[in-house]
Order: sequence, then structure tokens, then C-alpha cells
Amino acid sequence: MPTVLHTTAGQVLSITLNRPETLNALTPEQRDEVVELLSAASATTDIRAVVITGTGRGFCAGADLRGAATTGERSAGDVARTLRTGAQRLIAAVLDCEKPVIAAVNGTAAGLGAHLALACDLVLAAESARFIEVFVRRGLVPDGGGAYLLPRLVGPRHAKELMFFGDALTATEAEELGLVNRVVPDEELEKTARAWAERLATGPTRALALTKQLVNASLDTDRATAFAAEAAAQEINMTTADAQEGVRSFVERRNAVYRGR
Repeated sequence: MPTVLHTTAGQVLSITLNRPETLNALTPEQRDEVVELLSAASATTDIRAVVITGTGRGFCAGADLRGAATTGERSAGDVARTLRTGAQRLIAAVLDCEKPVIAAVNGTAAGLGAHLALACDLVLAAESARFIEVFVRRGLVPDGGGAYLLPRLVGPRHAKELMFFGDALTATEAEELGLVNRVVPDEELEKTARAWAERLATGPTRALALTKQLVNASLDTDRATAFAAEAAAQEINMTTADAQEGVRSFVERRNAVYRGR
């Protein structure tokens, strides 16, 4: 069986990590395939929303360390280079994807797996889901953008607590902290994620992409830069057919029909 399943239906790309025996711990090959799928989704007009999930009891248990070299001679820069081209590249692919990305967290999301979920635009969690900043348990520094993502979602003190102790968060606790949009019964996760994705896929795709870009950049910029970016995004968006359809439908007092262009 493929270790990454992917299907497209109703303009929604579904990406499913498929190594349930390892709680979907990511190999480099899986990671690279997910990056390629997200890149292709950005460039494909027939894809207008993405869902990422896993099979079995795990969403993603992080990077698969069993094949990683933990001893032996290293050259200066090897670790940083591996990180840039690996975990950081994966998280950047989610953040930079020009389509809305939903995480449907079906089980354990640990380490890089937690950061994969948190990088998504919307996060749905099954009641059985768990989020774990597992790095401290292994004597490691968080990677995959965790120290960038977490403080922006929960503030620096909560982020330090999660990363210093490495305790597991239940889905409900993650929702209370603002890491999760909604918790649903396990049996309703797939249906809910599908409904959200299909709703996004009928929206104004370019407007959503520009909105995502503005929000993701907002905490890293000053007001003048943010206002300039907003004005530029408006300028770009007003050239799209969907923006023109939105205004026209308002004037004509009917529901808009967006085509993602």
C-alpha cells in the first residue's frame, strides 16, 4: 500500500498519511510527497481546498527517527541543512499553499506531526486526538517551526509550558487553548472535514489565498507594512472573475457562484 494516499473529488484534495503501524511517523519520502502534493494543489485550478489526515490511531507521530543517524561524524551545517530541506520545508509548504488546508486530526499528533496540524488553516480534532510537544522527552529542541507557530497561537507562556514539559493535551484542552477550531466525535471527523472543505471549495479561491497570506504575515509586520499588503491584495483580487461575480451578485440580489478564478 502507498504510504501517502491522495484523492481529488469535488475540487477537494484529500491527503492521508498511511503508516498506521507507526502512528504515521513521517519518513523523508512521505514528507517530500506531501510537499509535492501541496505545491501541485497551489498550481491546479481544479483543486480549491485540501484536507490532511491519517489512518488508524495516529494523525502523525512526528518524524520517523528509526532511520535517522544519531551518531557518527557530521560536518558543520549538516543538521541545519537537513532541517531546512526537511521539516521546515514541510511546514512552509502548508503555510504557503495557495488553497485552504484543513487538518483532520484523527489521533495522536506529536512533534512534527503536531506542527503539521498547527500549520494548517483550520484544525478539526476527533475526541480521541492528542497533541504532544514530544521533543523535550527526547532531549531535543522543537523543530518544524514549533517555536514560531505555538507562541502565535497560544502566547509565549503557554508555548513554553507545552514545550518544557511535553505533556499530552487532550482534544478538548487543545480547543480551550485555541489550537483547535472544533472537536467532534471520532465517527464524525471525516464527514465534518469533508463538509468544511467542500464549503471552502465553493468559495472565492483567490480571495481566500490572499486572505491567508495576509493573516499569516500579520504578526510579523508593522501596521504600515500590513496596510500596504492589504491594499496590494485588494488590487490583485479585484482583477479576478470571482470578485466581479461577488459584486455583481450583491447588486443583483442573488447568491454568488464562484469558480475559483
